[in-house]
Amino acid sequence: MFVGSSVVVLSLLGVAAGAVVAKRASHAKRLALPDYALTYAPYVYFYSGETYWASDITEHLEHTTPEINFAPVASTQTVESLDAISTDAYLTSNDNVEDDPAWLLSANNKPDSSGYSAAPATIIAVPKTVGTVDVFYFYFYSYNRGNKVLGIRFGNHVGDWEHTMVRFTDGVPQTVYLSAHSGGTSYTYDAIDKLNGRPKVYIATGTHANYATTGEQDYSLPFGLLHDTTDEGALWDVTKNFRGFYYDRSAFTSAGGADIGGAKQDAEGVSWLSWLGRWGDQQYPDSDDRQYGIFGQYHYVSGPTGPLAKNLNRTTVCGNDDCDIQTSTSFAAAKAVEGESDGVVYDEYADEFSAFKEDLIARNASYSV
Repeated sequence: MFVGSSVVVLSLLGVAAGAVVAKRASHAKRLALPDYALTYAPYVYFYSGETYWASDITEHLEHTTPEINFAPVASTQTVESLDAISTDAYLTSNDNVEDDPAWLLSANNKPDSSGYSAAPATIIAVPKTVGTVDVFYFYFYSYNRGNKVLGIRFGNHVGDWEHTMVRFTDGVPQTVYLSAHSGGTSYTYDAIDKLNGRPKVYIATGTHANYATTGEQDYSLPFGLLHDTTDEGALWDVTKNFRGFYYDRSAFTSAGGADIGGAKQDAEGVSWLSWLGRWGDQQYPDSDDRQYGIFGQYHYVSGPTGPLAKNLNRTTVCGNDDCDIQTSTSFAAAKAVEGESDGVVYDEYADEFSAFKEDLIARNASYSV
């Protein structure tokens, strides 16, 4: 248990210390998330042309099978039993992902006009030093559709965990971290655009990377640039449906949630959050007709690990020692675009990439899906 975590939560919630400590000791009732975790929760904007929406982890588990080295190690798994599965396992799609099965698209979870989605978010409060709490807002998607370089798509994978983190001091938001691919960007809270005091976060189409601005967002590959695309499409209010938890730097406890997520989580328990296996397929071998690769980049890559692997115990907001906190979103200013943007190849790789594309065309590879 994090030393002083009771003091942090008690002081933030403004309740009697003795009463709450007794409740913790008896486990008769768990603390709810602090009010500020919801008051300052992000408003999440999907791209207006999004195809792969947020998913409920329970439905994802119903359509996947745990495999190690492409061989099943269990016939089924549930949220309750997930932590009993080997952490070497990959939750492998029971369907061909190129057929776009309905559970992968999760179109029923597109937010309605009020911002409600039937897919629960996962909110985790992590007390740090006295008075400081990091609140992680995790978004799960059953599929990540990668971006294109000269018409060739790279980086597809089953399962996708992204997150926004807000660091609070004495209940006041100070900084925001936005995850994107294998990294992310941090901002002062004042720098982020807001709606009714809540930060506005823009989700890139397909990849679900988080950004502070709309438009075309560049990120690097060894041989060129890819472009994420964001705009102010459907609004997702994650406070309307979520599973809520505390993490005391060594263990999870339930904090209760809202709507579907809140109704499910008591029966589900918290052990699933400690599972360190992969939430999607293992990278397809080169022998798979759907696979191709060049310069270490592949059409299909392995699915991600879950929330526990996202450095919840981080000291810096960024989660690494090289933490540069931006004081303005002009750092991330992006040009406005319509539709999915095509990436570019650096000149020194252009000839080899061109030959690679010609080979894909010759073997009738599905390189645009």
